[in-house]
Amino acid sequence: MPEVDLLVLREGDDVAVATRDLNPGDRATAPGTGPVAVGQPVPRGHKIALRAVPAGAEVHKYGQVIGVATTDIAPGDHVHTHNLGFEESAREAPLGGTHTDLPLPDGAADPRCPRQVTRRSADTPGGADSARPTFRGYRRADGRVGTRNFVAILTSVNCSASTAKMIADQFRGAALDEFGNVDGVIALTHTSGCGLVPDSEGGQVLLRTLRGYAAHPNVAGLLVLGLGCEMVPGAALSARSGQVADLGMPTVGAPDDTRSGLLAAIPDDTVVRSLTIQDAGGVRASVRAGVAAVRAMLPLVNARERVDCDVSELVLALNCGGSDGYSGITANPALGWASDRLVAYGGTSVLAETPEVYGAEHLLTARATSPGVAKKLLDRIDWWRGYVAAGGGTLDNNPSPGNKAGGLTTILEKSLGAVAKGGQADLGAVYEYAEPITERGFGFMDTPGYDPVSVTGLVAGGANVVVFTTGRGSVFGCRPTPSIKVATNTPMYSVMSEDMDLNAGVIVDGTATVAEVGRQIFDRILAVASGEQTVSEELEIGAEEFIPWHLGAVT
Repeated sequence: MPEVDLLVLREGDDVAVATRDLNPGDRATAPGTGPVAVGQPVPRGHKIALRAVPAGAEVHKYGQVIGVATTDIAPGDHVHTHNLGFEESAREAPLGGTHTDLPLPDGAADPRCPRQVTRRSADTPGGADSARPTFRGYRRADGRVGTRNFVAILTSVNCSASTAKMIADQFRGAALDEFGNVDGVIALTHTSGCGLVPDSEGGQVLLRTLRGYAAHPNVAGLLVLGLGCEMVPGAALSARSGQVADLGMPTVGAPDDTRSGLLAAIPDDTVVRSLTIQDAGGVRASVRAGVAAVRAMLPLVNARERVDCDVSELVLALNCGGSDGYSGITANPALGWASDRLVAYGGTSVLAETPEVYGAEHLLTARATSPGVAKKLLDRIDWWRGYVAAGGGTLDNNPSPGNKAGGLTTILEKSLGAVAKGGQADLGAVYEYAEPITERGFGFMDTPGYDPVSVTGLVAGGANVVVFTTGRGSVFGCRPTPSIKVATNTPMYSVMSEDMDLNAGVIVDGTATVAEVGRQIFDRILAVASGEQTVSEELEIGAEEFIPWHLGAVT
């Protein structure tokens, strides 16, 4: 591919994206357009005007509106926060109607999952594949498959957080050398569990999240650690049943409220123990008891072995952080390719970060399999409008200083790039935060845009692998679910290669296509699901990134 200075993403766009730093007087080139005389400095990844746009007129990128010109814009101008603004406007959101057939290699169809599968010729990229992919996972008693085999110390309240970390610290280094099938002992701590109203929305969200981790297929041994007097009792986390009525906890609404069915049940083969600091005799006694409990679990957890599992058992969480002007051009669409391939094989892929699909929600609702699915997403968008307004903000507050430094100007532009992670698959389900992910195919989970809170909800829902794209250089990690980090641009990857798993910047460099990088991501998902460590796992990053979404008053 010849080197170009500009990327024009859709015919009719008013702006292009610079592939290098542009200086006044440069003649920038782009495929399909004449040279553009650069009038102002334009940093790499930022936008340059292709044509004149008068003040008050809409500006288009990706073939969609990304904002309104706040001053007259001339061809060759740098287009950013000084001349492009956000303006709330009505957007038609179709309630379904758009369906995309997802291709598969010949002979790879799963008779159990016939939807959205079409045949692909051998001369199509990826078409030479003839067998269904598999990975080596841990088959659990409830039928789900784990990609890791952890012992988790789950706290019911912040008061037991330090004690949980003391217990987990006893199993670092060589302490697990004789237990080769155990991926680690992790303390999952948080800042809540008391001072909240248990039957409030926030109380229910916390309970769903903690139960989701307790029941996660990547957790084979569970020690629930509480203080003894908190509002979320340890017994509500250690009980195997997912029925709220069995947990001694109040519910939101009537007994038959659908929220009552949103809790995960712990698999029968998970080794479960519980401990309260007050009953054990204090912190030191609890550490001794907790260490003994974990040591007793280790041989049982270590006895689990990986087996061949079909690719359709994967539940992929899609996320991004530290996005830049290349995110929607390289890593996100490549991840969308991998997501579509997984869905076509009968697997599950879930997009999230509701504030970061705002402005692009119509692209998702058009793909909904029913009006009800589309309306549920629109209802969550409306909830977020009220939520941020109550805090004195708007949804356009979302692009961070780092996003803007990387070339993103408005939430509309950021969202249009973010939804590319979801590929083209039909949208079959919309989940509340930390709700169990039960439908195969492509879904959406309502979460904040803050990365660790968002991924925490997805993992609580049952995601057994995460792919995380970043342009500015996030060092995010996740446990007990592995997180694969994909760089959007080569300069950042070159500086932070020890913290990145893959480089999608080669797409802009012209040395690989979106489909080729998508294939790399898909192959890496299978390898990581089979036990290959990610760079963040090598550094044991991920336990501190367990951050449940806090909603509501603290009393």
